[in-house]
Amino acid sequence: MHISHRQHFFDHLAQTSDFPLALEIEKAEGVYMYGPDGKSYIDLISGIGVSNVGHRHPKVLEAIHAQLDKHMHLLVYGEYVQSAQVQLAKALADTLRLESPAPSPFGLIDNVYFTNSGTEAVEGAMKLAKRFTRRREFISCYNAYHGATQGALSLAGAEFFKRNFRPLLPGVKHIQHGYLPDLEKITGQTAAVVIEVIGGESGVRVPEADYLVALRRKCTETGTLLILDEIQTGFGRTGSFWAFEQYGIYPDILLSAKGMGGGMPIGAFMASQQIMKVLKTNPILGHITTFGGHPVSAAASLAALRVTIDDHLSEAAIAKGELFKSLLIHPKIKEIRGKGLMLAAEMESFDKLKSTIDRCIELGVVTDWFLFCDNSMRIAPPLTITEEQIREACATILNVLNS
Repeated sequence: MHISHRQHFFDHLAQTSDFPLALEIEKAEGVYMYGPDGKSYIDLISGIGVSNVGHRHPKVLEAIHAQLDKHMHLLVYGEYVQSAQVQLAKALADTLRLESPAPSPFGLIDNVYFTNSGTEAVEGAMKLAKRFTRRREFISCYNAYHGATQGALSLAGAEFFKRNFRPLLPGVKHIQHGYLPDLEKITGQTAAVVIEVIGGESGVRVPEADYLVALRRKCTETGTLLILDEIQTGFGRTGSFWAFEQYGIYPDILLSAKGMGGGMPIGAFMASQQIMKVLKTNPILGHITTFGGHPVSAAASLAALRVTIDDHLSEAAIAKGELFKSLLIHPKIKEIRGKGLMLAAEMESFDKLKSTIDRCIELGVVTDWFLFCDNSMRIAPPLTITEEQIREACATILNVLNS
């Protein structure tokens, strides 16, 4: 008897909920995904902010093939001079030589530590902050998500998500994203504030500019490191290569992943050499990874970075985001929040949203909701999406809402 991939999926892949989408995808190209029967789906979520340059971008594929012809893994991270890693680190540093940001006390970011994922970038940054400041307290935001490993999970700002995994790291406090009075919780005991420029899983919460400026000032005054989590917002999604560029501030440590890889797994935490050098001594090899900065992932990432810059995808994201906002006007949509192509369309309830999402998927438009905001629809398509494709997707959403 033939057993389908779908049945093997339920029998052998560890499940993370009782209701996975279980959508079988055989191929993907650009903004489209295709089922085994050839049915096409417009991807409005980019694998949760991953496929910023679209699925299987030709220049990303070319870079991957070229690297495969050279070598794959050679040795644990940081020992050999590998062209793909070196070129990517230099290119990332170049994006951070900004003209006149409110500076970090420790200078421009010029050192990159590559990881396999966003949560690993968070873990490395937490270790770095503790080692550099010799402090143990962290501050993060309510309804924030920074990853699922135990250190990153300790930062999570929703107790239901972590109560059954305690004990976690002690010494983590929480503040409200965008709420100025809470900045008083940052003191000389705080190693770092870990914060998203725009709240992601809280439902795309965009702060006022004066909030982030005040946050930067408070961190500087107290000797606290400012760790900006740009895992969802980076690589052009919000209208600039890094979202913080729009707010006149500069981080001490910057986190990236997701859209960074062009579809391949990679992440990074970045800082100035003054900060990063503490991982070299006392103890030696203060942070280690076997596969971090895998050369094939690094080559793909460099290609994605160049496509994002050369094709002006971040600038185009602003107009495309405004087009979504202008089209998705409906009595059942209470508001649309966000910047660029990082948007949340809020509806009345989870039940109303879930039925809308399910029907949209049936009609070939894939979207979902947010971890800590289950009444808002996630709209974060590849930055390469065209005006025609935006209109097509929005027409489907509006037709579902009307029905």
